[in-house]
Amino acid sequence: MKIDVNFSMAVSTHALTLIVPRTVPCTGAPDTTPVAALLARFGIDIVERRAVPVPRSLAEHRIVEVWYLAAEGGVDGLAQEFDRLADDLEIDLVFQAMAVRRRRYRLAVFDMDSTLIRCEVIDELAARAGVGDRVAAITERAMRGELDFVGSFTERLSMLAGLSESVIADIAATLPITEGMPELITTLRARGIRTVILSGGFNVFAEELQRRFGFEQYHANRLEIEDGRVTGQVVGDIVDGDRKAALLQQIASREGIDLVDTIAVGDGANDLKMIGLAGLGVAFDAKPIVRESAPYNLRYSGLDGVLYLLGAPSEGL
Repeated sequence: MKIDVNFSMAVSTHALTLIVPRTVPCTGAPDTTPVAALLARFGIDIVERRAVPVPRSLAEHRIVEVWYLAAEGGVDGLAQEFDRLADDLEIDLVFQAMAVRRRRYRLAVFDMDSTLIRCEVIDELAARAGVGDRVAAITERAMRGELDFVGSFTERLSMLAGLSESVIADIAATLPITEGMPELITTLRARGIRTVILSGGFNVFAEELQRRFGFEQYHANRLEIEDGRVTGQVVGDIVDGDRKAALLQQIASREGIDLVDTIAVGDGANDLKMIGLAGLGVAFDAKPIVRESAPYNLRYSGLDGVLYLLGAPSEGL
């Protein structure tokens, strides 16, 4: 029986997005029996299941579906249940109210290290300075929220003193780009959504991403260089979690954008405040403290996973 799209959208209260990596064993469509069983346990009806187009460059990497749901009762705790099931199945399951999915988002802000790129640049610099293990251990604890960001950043930065400026250029030229990031940014810009980098990393690398992928602006720490060497300090205030949140608010206010119409994506403890402020706050392959607090989680897909959480025109946009 063919389901009328307008009717489906009208009766749906929520949407569940399933992003299944092609590495998960499946023949044709993935086995979604456990997902349907969880919905049934909560008394939620599946109104319609629809395949979601994946960018051609990524079609071999994942299968995406959106299920439109009708929930007459409460859904408290269901998102957490889906997070646990997602880990069991090693797929992404994102449960959203239709009101969130249908919003006309106008601004998207992103953390850089371990979000837009698949490394922590300060760790890469430290490795070249011969202090890689020491710095990486501090970075890991800071991103987990176990250390004060500013204090730990200052400590790590001081260990880079004397590093040649040429090393920075070498690393900037070979940044490992996160899968799905180019497709995400291209699509957001095509939709008229402003894209901004808010990074606790360094300006040189954020500027390189802006040049290559067209981010409208970036805010990051400016490395101090003297006589071709890193001094172990930055110029100006350090971009920490409070600064990221303040920048999101400032940019949105300046552009006349309500915070509910913004997207924020990050992985570390210093991203929690901006993720909490945004209308669509996404933890991407994040540390446990971030996954537990963020409204939405992506762990098994690329950054293009954010695209599948945005409604299409046929959904009443």
